[in-house]
Amino acid sequence: MNHAIRHGADADAGIGRLAALAYLIYVEVVKAVRVPMFALFGLVFPTLLFALFGLPGIDETQNGINAGRFMMASFGTYAVMGMALFSVGVSIANERGMGWHRLLRATPVRPMHLFAAKFAAAVLLGMASLLVLYLFAALVGHVRMGTASWCAMAGLLLVGMVPFIALGLGIGYTAGPSTAAAIVNLIYLPLAFASGLFIPVERLPAIIRGIAPFLPSYHIAQLGWTLLGAGDGVGIPAHLLWLAGYTALFLALARWAYRRDEQATFG
Repeated sequence: MNHAIRHGADADAGIGRLAALAYLIYVEVVKAVRVPMFALFGLVFPTLLFALFGLPGIDETQNGINAGRFMMASFGTYAVMGMALFSVGVSIANERGMGWHRLLRATPVRPMHLFAAKFAAAVLLGMASLLVLYLFAALVGHVRMGTASWCAMAGLLLVGMVPFIALGLGIGYTAGPSTAAAIVNLIYLPLAFASGLFIPVERLPAIIRGIAPFLPSYHIAQLGWTLLGAGDGVGIPAHLLWLAGYTALFLALARWAYRRDEQATFG
């Protein structure tokens, strides 16, 4: 009898935690889309870049690969990178500046719940950004792929978000609210350029071509390009392994930054 009561109480507590987490995720998503500049640059800007740089040569082919599909993978990578860094890194820095995280310490919300909500919200927002890009590419650019290929590319790019979500956590607990966006841009834009998202890697200067294979953004893009048959020949598992290593590195950075901020705030 007592065991059954305890089991029921544990089940109710588990459901309560899941409901609280779902609400936190909802709050994170709503908070993001209510900021006009975030919605514009996070959801629309990658598609605008695709329209500017992708549409003029969308029917060309290179090494037998349709340019529209290739650039869709490129700007899809750009979209999920930016969504991860801005929705997590800049968001946390702003919340710290407003004292929101200090207030949360007085509630039952645990840090891991908040991190899980940030992670899930970033993935959902990344999916939304990819959906806008995909719809534009299909309806305006007439890019055609099978349903399985569309889903596989989206899935791979969303997996590729993970190290950048971890990096966003590190930035959020290191930078202040007035500097976080600048730091994100200083990381985000050079990585995108050096990884061949705007100009194919083989057309970049030799020194950048040598650096590119060591960048996390390069390995995200290679997931999409390899799926299309335009990768560097290394294979998807190898790129996933690189991304797993970067995830571990950035999580270690995030853990150090979080503990440092906790020590500075609460002693």
